[in-house]
Amino acid sequence: MATTAKSKKTPKLEGLELARMCAHYAGEKKGEDIAILDVSGLSPITDYLVVCTATSSPHLRALRDEVSERLKEDHGKPALVSDGSLESQWLVLGYPNVIVHLFTDEKREFYAMETLWNDAPRVDLK
Repeated sequence: MATTAKSKKTPKLEGLELARMCAHYAGEKKGEDIAILDVSGLSPITDYLVVCTATSSPHLRALRDEVSERLKEDHGKPALVSDGSLESQWLVLGYPNVIVHLFTDEKREFYAMETLWNDAPRVDLK
């Protein structure tokens, strides 16, 4: 019998654990004011929103790259959607049941996701 290299096995990431992992990776890149909102009873599109602030356009790019690359490399979870431009100061990553919103401070205040979803409970990041 031929031997094969053992593949790296990671637990299946879904829902809340996926949202927490997105928040964790954003935090590792110094994302600010990270919040997870449970919109499962409020939105027909997703169950969790992860909201994070970047300090600049390069930081915004670094946050997007860190979250998307680490989820793909570490957990085999490529983003289903990656939208927005650095000029818009708002980037979005879409995963099954989780949408990640990365903003500059000015755009986060303008779009006020937490106010828009004020009925959604905040979830503990840990």
